[in-house]
Formats: sequence, structure tokens, C-alpha cells
Amino acid sequence: MYLGIDIGTSELKALMIDTQGEIVASQHATLSVQRPHPHWAEQDPERWWQACSEVLAALRHQFPQAWAEIRAIGLSGQMHGAVLLDDAGKVLRPCILWNDTRSAPQCERLQTSHPRITDISGNMIMPGFTLPKLHWVAEHEPDIFSRIDKVLLPKDYLRWRLTGHFFSEPSDAAGTLWLDVARRDWSDELLAISGLTRDRMPELVEGSAISARLDPTLASEWGLPAAVTVAGGGGDNAASAVGVGAVNPGDAFISLGTSGVIFVVNDRLQADPERGVHAFCHALPGRWHQMSVMLSAASCLRWLCNLLSVSESQLMEEMAQLSEAQLRSAPVFLPYLSGERTPHNDPDAAGSFFNLRHETPRALLGYAVAEGVAFGLADGLKVLGDTTPRIQQCSLTGGGARSTLWAQLIADVLQLPIVTHPASASGALGAARLAWLADGGAEHEVCLKPPVQARYQPDETRGAWLQQRLRLFRELYIQQQQVRSLLPV
Repeated sequence: MYLGIDIGTSELKALMIDTQGEIVASQHATLSVQRPHPHWAEQDPERWWQACSEVLAALRHQFPQAWAEIRAIGLSGQMHGAVLLDDAGKVLRPCILWNDTRSAPQCERLQTSHPRITDISGNMIMPGFTLPKLHWVAEHEPDIFSRIDKVLLPKDYLRWRLTGHFFSEPSDAAGTLWLDVARRDWSDELLAISGLTRDRMPELVEGSAISARLDPTLASEWGLPAAVTVAGGGGDNAASAVGVGAVNPGDAFISLGTSGVIFVVNDRLQADPERGVHAFCHALPGRWHQMSVMLSAASCLRWLCNLLSVSESQLMEEMAQLSEAQLRSAPVFLPYLSGERTPHNDPDAAGSFFNLRHETPRALLGYAVAEGVAFGLADGLKVLGDTTPRIQQCSLTGGGARSTLWAQLIADVLQLPIVTHPASASGALGAARLAWLADGGAEHEVCLKPPVQARYQPDETRGAWLQQRLRLFRELYIQQQQVRSLLPV
């Protein structure tokens, strides 16, 4: 058996697979985000460990025989978060998350004073990345900064709790801006810009390699063999790619979770930072990937449902009853509830509805949100440029993939075939597969594409009028930029 653990933004999930690649069991625990100030998003790392302990205890209790046969553990997690430890291993402050945009001023200054960051990392300096977060801490919390002994990413904090060792791997490390992405190694030059050195960072191994062994005390407490190993693992999207079998150049998938991601596999680094494209290492050796990332995707629908006091399933049912005439004149929604990354790099972008009327039903608001997210994905696909002609179809993963309406809408907007897989095709599955690889599994046997649950072919007629609405969507963002200065600071 192989265990995969994924720290998401809204939940921690774990699952076990056997040596036929079949999922034997899974469990999850919910997580919440704290937003004490505008632009802030934080979580307590201790809650990740509590959630992990809860989930693993449930798996052990419900599936004792399978649990006892675990040979290796893989880790996946939300990227970019800054977990800061002192020399006693104490967490110095809550983790600053990937969708925290408070470091926008630091980004502007860094872009002017240190252009080498972009040259070496292959990525635009954005508030979501880890490097500018540390510069914010240095400026606003100098006492905390002076006590930093280790800087860890979320899944690597969990690894430390599991093994007592500090390790990371290139796919997650690429999202810090301290990695020489082409060389898949820390850059001493970039670390020095942040007042850091290699001894403050975890050691790097490949995602499919062994990083450390499970702590013997934990292994004994949990009823696991002392020889259980922990694989390098991967950042959430790279691990999800392993989970859906997106491991060869040209493979692509869309993740419709809290954020929205288009992920394309490359056999070499293809950087395009000026257009906000992310160029990171894959979780597998010798491969890289490009991503476009929108900060708010399925979370937009969750936000609307909370406001309207309606369940997502109920609202989706109502949306399915709307006529095409209603859809053509629906409100237009800008999904920038947390600002935006690709392609705008605009932490001050805001969400908004356009064309509301007295007679607008809540179902049309739901449709507008789903459509606005699909339009945001279209903006991301557009800036991927030369990569897109190679994409023959996209897998759709994440919580939003459960909606047939949303999947078809994305196919129609992008004019690309979309396929969905069982809900278990996730970062946790990819993490378990990486554990299997670290235990000697062969990539061609482990990293198979999961069964197709449904296929969605693009409709050219719907695509034509959706393109008209997409042009309006883009114009509304431009207008928002123009009038934003009139808002109070």
C-alpha cells in the first residue's frame, strides 16, 4: 500500500492505493483560512498537523489491514506558503498563504532593484510567491525575521513533523522564487537577496525519490513498519498532474479548485514571465511545466452560495433549468475576489457583477460566476501562447469538475475537448503514486491516465456567442482598472 497526503487550502485529504493502482480508501478533514486584514490569507500550521492526525487515525481505524501494509508515503500541498521556524522548531507566525497579496509593494520594489530574480527563477515577481512574503516579514516584523532558522513550504512542514528532517523538491521549490528552475537547485544569489542562505532552506530531492524515513516513534504509535519511507512529493498541481497521468510533453489538465489552473507539461524550461505564465519544475525528473493561475475559481461559487444561503448542488440544479436566451443576456461576473495573477498580476483587481436587473434570478448569478471563471481560464490559456496548439484535450480536476454544466461551459469557452475522471484523481493520488515510484515502481506502470468519467465536446455555436461575452468580460476589467483610483484607499 502507498499513502498520499495532500494539504489543500480548504481540506487535507489522504488516500491509500495498492500495487494495482486502485484506490483502497480515502479520508479528509476541513481547513479554514483566516483573513485578519484586507489582502491577507493565513493558516496555522499546527492545524495541518491536527488534520493530518485525524485523517490518518480514521484510515487506520476503518482499514486496519490495508493500513498495516503501507510501504511509503507521498506528500502534496498548496504552494508558496511561508512557514517560518526558529532554531527550536517553533512556528514563529501563521503561514502566509499563496493567495495572500499583502506583499505587492515589495514586489514592485524588487522588480526594479533585482531583475535577476526573474532571470534566474523564470517567473514574474508576484505577491503569491514566497520570496516577497519574506521581504514583507523583514520590513513589518523584523523581530520575527531575525529569529528565522528554517523556511518551509506547507507540505514540507508536514514532512518535518512526520520524519524530523527538512527536505523539499523542485516542483514546490520553484514557486518560491529562490530556485534556479533550469538547474532544479537553490540559487545562492536569489537567497542572498532575501538575506537567506542554503542552511535556512530544506535539502532538495526529486519528487519520486526517497527524502527520509518515518520517525520511528510515530511508526510505532501508528502501527506502521519502521522502514516506511517518505517520497519527495510535489506541489499541488504537479502532484495532481502525476495523478491524472499528465507526465509527458503536451499533456495538459485544468484544476478547478479554490484557484483555477491550466497546466501543460514540457520537456524543458519554457519561461515567459512577462505574460504572467508560471514556469516550474515538474514533480518528475527531467520535466518542467507551464501554468496559468487565477486566484479565485470554484471559491467564487462557494462565496456566492454563502451569500445567498443556498447549497452549491441546489444552485447548480436551478442553473441547469435556464434557457439559452437567459444565458445570452446574463450578468457578467469578474472573478477577482482575491485579486488576480495570470495574466494581470493585479492584487487590487476586484470581483463584480455587470448588468443586474430586478428580474435577475439567483440561478443567473450562479451561471455568471461559472462563466466568469471559464473566461478567466480563457485569459490564462491565451497567454500560454505557443503551447496551446499542442493541447489536444484537457483533463478537468478539482471540486468544480463535479459539475457537468461547468465542464461543458469550459469546453465551449476554450473550444477544447474536456474529460473528467473519478473524483479521487487529485493531488493525494499523485502523492501516493510518487510514493510508489520512490519505492521502486516503474513510471509507465504507475503514472497511468485514470479512467474517463465523461467527455465534453466543444459546441461551436455556443462558443461563438460566448466569445462575444468574453470580449465584454475583458473590456469590463479594463474599465475597472481605469476607475479604480476613484475608490477610497
